[in-house]
Amino acid sequence: MSLITRCPTCGTAFRVLPGQLSARAGRVRCGKCGAVFDGIAALVEQGEEPLLLEPSPQLGLFDPRKPQPQAAATDDEEPLPAFMAEPPAPRRALWWTLCALAVLALVGQAVYQYRAELAVTVPGARSSLEAACRLLGCGLNLPRHLKFLSIDSYEVRADPQREGFIMLNAVIRNRAMFAQDYPVLHFALTDESSRPLTSRVLTPGEYLERDRAAQLIGRGIDAGGEASLTVYFDASRVRATGYHLELFYPS
Repeated sequence: MSLITRCPTCGTAFRVLPGQLSARAGRVRCGKCGAVFDGIAALVEQGEEPLLLEPSPQLGLFDPRKPQPQAAATDDEEPLPAFMAEPPAPRRALWWTLCALAVLALVGQAVYQYRAELAVTVPGARSSLEAACRLLGCGLNLPRHLKFLSIDSYEVRADPQREGFIMLNAVIRNRAMFAQDYPVLHFALTDESSRPLTSRVLTPGEYLERDRAAQLIGRGIDAGGEASLTVYFDASRVRATGYHLELFYPS
């Protein structure tokens, strides 16, 4: 026995079998306007009014979830017509292979980007990272995250032993959870309008203790650690009233 259901969007009527409606709990898609509707709720009585049926109905099943297996045909159920058949399943093996390759590519990019952090936080991975860098031609330096560095305190005062000289005392703190490379210092003497009169850029080898500089540079500033420094400047040629100190990493 066939039934008639009507699309509530475009008003097109379709002839449908009970088994076709029960296959997806009545959810169907109109082949004329594409609207999805409840084919059971939209059933109409054939005697209500003359119905103009589509000569070649294109009523499709709609299931927003995963496809359900088709039940065996009974006396009241007939196999779905060709236009309502489900498309063939995708090639899952190829799909999962492509997904796995994409994930591996993302992991590789992350390891390359954060190789310095991995080398200091996972010491066991350092040898593998060094071997990979030799193949890729990249370096494996200490991390450089300026946002985790701060100058906790610093002062500038006259050198009591040499006239015209000043001494800078500062403490650099590393707030990261891993060791970091020593930054470069930029120190400037300014006038009353905060305009720089003279400045000097100091590398770690210049502001660290000379006899320990190589060792300290190789180890970096420990995680949560600090580095104290004292540097002397000849300020006899300028009449400075202020000073400025900042950290940076050369690009």
